[in-house]
Amino acid sequence: MPAAAPPVPAVTVADAQGLAGRWVRTDSPYVLEIVSTAEDGSLEAAYYNPRPINVSLAAFRVVDGTFEIFVELRDVNYPGSTYTLRYDAADDVLRGVYFQAALGQSYDVTFAR
Repeated sequence: MPAAAPPVPAVTVADAQGLAGRWVRTDSPYVLEIVSTAEDGSLEAAYYNPRPINVSLAAFRVVDGTFEIFVELRDVNYPGSTYTLRYDAADDVLRGVYFQAALGQSYDVTFAR
């Protein structure tokens, strides 16, 4: 009988500190900077395109053993556009969907450090 794979350690809210950093979208120069995380699931985040765009809401939660990040942008030309991203620890990237509210369209995106 083959040996069982070792269990994958559960991700905790405290581990979210590892999300902090400067993340650049792989298809453009847009930057999501996660400044800090809090135990209540809130994030201090900034977004640049290349100028600062107002982040009206930033939060994370643990889903299926990884982090899911939600960021809402409210600024000129960003009327509630959102990112819903999941952290891929193996590749150290954030992958998910960008919803462009002004156009009502969604795009698959990836951010790397």
